[in-house]
Amino acid sequence: MTRLAGGLIDRSRTLNFSFDGKRYQGHPGDTLASALLANGVRLVGRSFKYHRPRGVLSAGSEEPNAIVELRSGARQEPNTRATV
Repeated sequence: MTRLAGGLIDRSRTLNFSFDGKRYQGHPGDTLASALLANGVRLVGRSFKYHRPRGVLSAGSEEPNAIVELRSGARQEPNTRATV
């Protein structure tokens, strides 16, 4: 995916992160959604009851289904509400 110039994303630096067990790169200022979309990730979760595929629903911070697990070293925090 091509990234557009401008905004608050600092493309002179990169950040590494993992999502669903895979490693990706993003930039400071990226949202989780923009970093995943830029890396070609379209499936970001599945529905609770029927496990139907879910993608990024909105471009704002009001995403109701964004729940992530944050980890840093041995510390982890499950079911954290995320803004995308």
